[in-house]
Amino acid sequence: MNQEELKKKIHEVMEQHKVGTLATVKNNKPHSRYMTFWNDDEFTFYTPTNRETHKADEIEANPHVHILLGYEGEGYGDSYLEVEGQAKIREDQEIKDKLWNDHMDRWFDGKDDPEYVVLEIMPENIRYMNQGQETPERLDM
Repeated sequence: MNQEELKKKIHEVMEQHKVGTLATVKNNKPHSRYMTFWNDDEFTFYTPTNRETHKADEIEANPHVHILLGYEGEGYGDSYLEVEGQAKIREDQEIKDKLWNDHMDRWFDGKDDPEYVVLEIMPENIRYMNQGQETPERLDM
């Protein structure tokens, strides 16, 4: 598949699946947890978190992260993404306003809560997986 077809397939998975795993590095070992992701048209991932979490500390110490997204339902033949990238913590109100929704009220005192931050994950490469003999396909950023 050519790069434009691959980009389209990757965006389809990103739009259809919002919950995935985020792995950080803790004591030189992977540390994974489920997260909710939003994305933009440039393949950047965003996920809200509290600044006082282990993941925020781990990203400050080592920004290398890994995301798994997709692979729901029956599991057999479901396409999914493996994303290697670097994360940074964003505190600007513009991104916080953009991601805010009322479901986050259980963790934060509104979108102006100083503990509410957004992790921005810039992919270095994305592997499109489990779609027959065409995969894996790799998109390098």
